[in-house]
Amino acid sequence: MVNWSALETVFLDMDGTLLDLHFDSHFWLEHLPQRYADHYDLSPEEARDRVIPMIMAERGSLNWYCTDYWSERLSLDITGLKAEVGDRIGYRPHVKDFLQALRASRRQSVIVTNCHPDPLKLKLERTGLDQHVDGIVSSHQLGKAKEDPEFWQDLQHLAPYRADTTLMVDDSFPVLESARRAGISQCLAVLAPDSKQAANEQHPEIPGIHHFDEVIPALRQCPPLPSCK
Repeated sequence: MVNWSALETVFLDMDGTLLDLHFDSHFWLEHLPQRYADHYDLSPEEARDRVIPMIMAERGSLNWYCTDYWSERLSLDITGLKAEVGDRIGYRPHVKDFLQALRASRRQSVIVTNCHPDPLKLKLERTGLDQHVDGIVSSHQLGKAKEDPEFWQDLQHLAPYRADTTLMVDDSFPVLESARRAGISQCLAVLAPDSKQAANEQHPEIPGIHHFDEVIPALRQCPPLPSCK
């Protein structure tokens, strides 16, 4: 499923891959429409009918992920509203064990996320996730979403990598397809990103896992890279 011996760098999505996507699903589909209804004196149904189509129209673009954009578009403090339900932020199963094994293997681990820096800060404060990886890059630093083919070339400026020795792990098939087109040699899909929802179907060409315990044994058995010290 993953040829660990051929890898030097592992790029990891955050939401739906390392963290439970339930937080984001709940926020965008339930909490935000409810707070929008409260703010504009609408029924919950009216609010959802207005907000959800606006959100879905931006799917795959950088605006889709941008809290500044939605704060201005909806005249609401999106980051503040996310903090209201911050107790729902949490790890997916086996993630900490996987990150420990990855660090022990001496392969470079970098979170590559479309998450805006403001909610990213909130999630790191809640989880300490940044303590378990070598780096974090938000697509907002590059002005392009991961779905954009040019994203991967620009990523070299913030997280240099060799495409032929790199793995990308993500719950988004469009992102993984974008990474493959950019030459990333190995891709792995997370099929169960949201703990409250059914798993996604397997991609015909991209291998997938439900949880990281499916790949931890092989990672631990793979000899670590030589120390750079």
